Formats: sequence, C-alpha cells, structure tokens
Amino acid sequence: MVGLRREAEVLAAALAGGCHVVLEGPPGTGKSTLLRAVAAGAGRGVEFVEGNAELTPARLIGHHDPALVLEAGYRPDTFVDGPLLTAVREGALLYIEELNRVPEETLNVLVGVLAEGEIHVPRLGRVPAGAQFRLIAAMNPFDAVGTARVSQAISDRMCRIAIGYQDAAAERAIVERLTGLDDARAVELARASREHPQVWMGASVRGAIDLVRLERELAALRGGADDGTFADAAIAALSGRLRLEEGCEKTPEAIVMELIAGLGKASAPRRGAPSRPAAPGNR
Repeated sequence: MVGLRREAEVLAAALAGGCHVVLEGPPGTGKSTLLRAVAAGAGRGVEFVEGNAELTPARLIGHHDPALVLEAGYRPDTFVDGPLLTAVREGALLYIEELNRVPEETLNVLVGVLAEGEIHVPRLGRVPAGAQFRLIAAMNPFDAVGTARVSQAISDRMCRIAIGYQDAAAERAIVERLTGLDDARAVELARASREHPQVWMGASVRGAIDLVRLERELAALRGGADDGTFADAAIAALSGRLRLEEGCEKTPEAIVMELIAGLGKASAPRRGAPSRPAAPGNR
C-alpha cells in the first residue's frame, strides 16, 4: 500500500472486532486495493461482488438448479451458492463494490445476516454465518451519477471509513510504481482536474497512470516527446474521465488544454525511466 495507513489500521481493527464496514470515496482512491491488502495480511478469503442495477437477490444469495430440482426436488444439494451464501458458510469476507448502485430489494437480504448473523433462504432453511464472516462494501459519494441512498437499516449496522484522494507525493509514488516513471507533471494535471471550477468530478490517479503510459508510447512512435505529444496523451487519458458541471459549455478536451496551459511548459524531471513498466511487486 502507498499511503492509507490510517485507513488500513482502522479497517483491520474493525474486521478483528467483528464489525462490518463500508468504504466510501470517489473512484480511484484505492478502496479495493486497501481491502485486498488488509485481507491478504490477515490471511482471509474474499468473495467479490460487482454491485449494479442487475444484481438480484438470487444472484447474490444463490439458487436451486432447475435441472436438479426436476430430478430430485428441492433439497440442500440442489442449491447453488451465490457469493453471499459462500461467504456466510465459510466465514469469509464478502466485498460488494458500488453498494449504492445495488437495488434496494437486493440490499434488504443483507439486513438479516448483518443483524442476526444468519440468513433464511426459501426451500433451503436457516444458514448461520461463520464467526469470521464480515461484509465490506465500497461506494461512491451519494451524489455520484447512478447512486442512491443506502437505507438506515443497512447503514446502522456498518462502520464507515471515508477515503479521499491521496496527497501528491503518494500519487507520484503510485504512478512510478506502476509505470516505472516519476512524472510529476502528469500527476499535477490529474490533480488539477479535480479543482477546476467547471469540473464536477476530475480524474483519479488512474488518469495520471494512463497519461504516462500513453505519452511514453506516443513518444516511441514519433521518435521523441514534445508538448504536442503530452497534450495528445493527456486528452486521450483524461477527457473521458471528467464529469463537467451541468450547463458547462466547454468540451472536456478544451478543459484539459486549459489545465495544461496552467501547468507551464517545463516538464518535471524523470528518474530512472525504463523502456517498460517495472513490476509492481519490485518496489
């Protein structure tokens, strides 16, 4: 992990103390990475679920196999466990991404297991949760596009850890780790996109990572890097990530060019630039 030490400690303590946790923050702030790091450090298994409007109760809990039901009827061995039931039986961590994009009907099935430590499944019966079962959920801020408020019945049973963007030094370290280049200008540009008055949501550090990779490959194709190469890479890497304020008459491309002009023309010096990215685990 780069940064997020306090958040990692609070998450580890919550899991050890028997708490369920929601990690709340904008995209690209390391919520999934944080959970994986803490789970790996504790030697815990994780069941991952992608939260979206198509996540039904049956997809989360599991279902009876129709072919087996026709042969043998509704029996425990005809039931195919979903990620929730797998985590409950094994006492594992259940990680749900984008919790506030999940339909309320599906979220309601979580209330019983959070409150009572067990789940009741029709035609299967009561399934008690293992002692180490925990629900870890991640969600974007409520006002992000496509999100809804999570009910108080869920919120009241979970601790909340707010995760914001890391500081510039941490983001530069992340970019260097994943690209092999220490490019301060790319990080500065991504960070500046979050402060533009006409940008509702700017680029995360992922934008800076893609910018560095694109600029390197464009420079290789063109036989060298210049301001035009940086601009082309920046527009491709960042423009699709910007969410502009309603009523803004500028295009994302124009915003990116405006941000570049505000950086000045001098690129920050780069250290140890290999021809290909260094492996993440080698630093």
